[in-house]
Amino acid sequence: MPIKRRLRFLLFPFWLLQLATGAKSFLDNPIIGSERLNRRGLHVARLRLAHALAAMRRRRLAKRVPETDRLDFERDGLVVKHDFLPGDAFQALVAEVRAYRGPGRETVQGDTITRRIALDPISLPHMPTLARMLNLPEFQGLLRYVCSFDCEPMLYLQTILGHAVKGAPDPQLELHTDAFQPSVKAWLFLNDVKADAAPLMFVPGSHRPARARLAWEKDMSIAASQEGARLNRRGSFRVKTDDLSVLGLPPPRILDVPANTLIVADTFGFHARGPSDGPSFRVEIWAYGRYSPFVPWAFSPLWRARWLARRRAAWFWWSEDLFERLGHGYNVWRARDNISAFDGEPNKKD
Repeated sequence: MPIKRRLRFLLFPFWLLQLATGAKSFLDNPIIGSERLNRRGLHVARLRLAHALAAMRRRRLAKRVPETDRLDFERDGLVVKHDFLPGDAFQALVAEVRAYRGPGRETVQGDTITRRIALDPISLPHMPTLARMLNLPEFQGLLRYVCSFDCEPMLYLQTILGHAVKGAPDPQLELHTDAFQPSVKAWLFLNDVKADAAPLMFVPGSHRPARARLAWEKDMSIAASQEGARLNRRGSFRVKTDDLSVLGLPPPRILDVPANTLIVADTFGFHARGPSDGPSFRVEIWAYGRYSPFVPWAFSPLWRARWLARRRAAWFWWSEDLFERLGHGYNVWRARDNISAFDGEPNKKD
């Protein structure tokens, strides 16, 4: 038996088991990426089951969220809360973030730099107001409800520097879905975000697996099983604005918002980073959560513990660095020392 065929035989049980996880890449798993199986509905079946279970988990977490927020989310797929913190608490939080310098990471996508500083046991003792905000029931409850899991999300200070380097257009400017399953991302903006400065865009109602969306997902899964754009084949499907009306969806909502606005969204919904006329600068507290989609219970024993969950970012970066040192790939998140979330702010000295 040829070595390549033998290897595929040995990996088949692993690929099969991945069907019961959040694995989404059509490139890395030949079962997920099987054109024949996706023509018969494999991708759509996984998607429908994931959303049914998420709806069940959300019902168990509903008491943590005010009814108005639940209704907004059910209608649009996101919740927007202006003036999330009292004014004095928000100003204290921003002052702490401005004063903090420490280790972090940066990556470049096209002409855009994304910087992240993990909110973990290293950074949070220097920012007590921020630490208290992260523990607020109204913050944690909303994130956990949208995510559908009673788990601590991954938390960062995030900076977006648009048109900061020479390169192709930022791929995040394309409307896309993150994965086939519901997941959460949240942004508490620490500066004003104008309509012409790379604001968040979101297509209201695109978080629902409606009939037209399911048909589109099936077509996309078949195409991704054959060939196509790399990000589509990685399971993060791109959609053209002109196709939204065919799916029964409105144009994307441009979320140009003032500082101290919290946005929490299910990123199965179509979203993107809006374009900017020139160099743009955004600082936010950014949260992310996506867990195994095929479990009926609304908690993960591993990531429910806050002291453990808030070390995930450091462990992830360390593991990626290790794989790179061993010759297995390249960690796109490059280490940076003594950085601030506000480095690179226009009209400010770094």
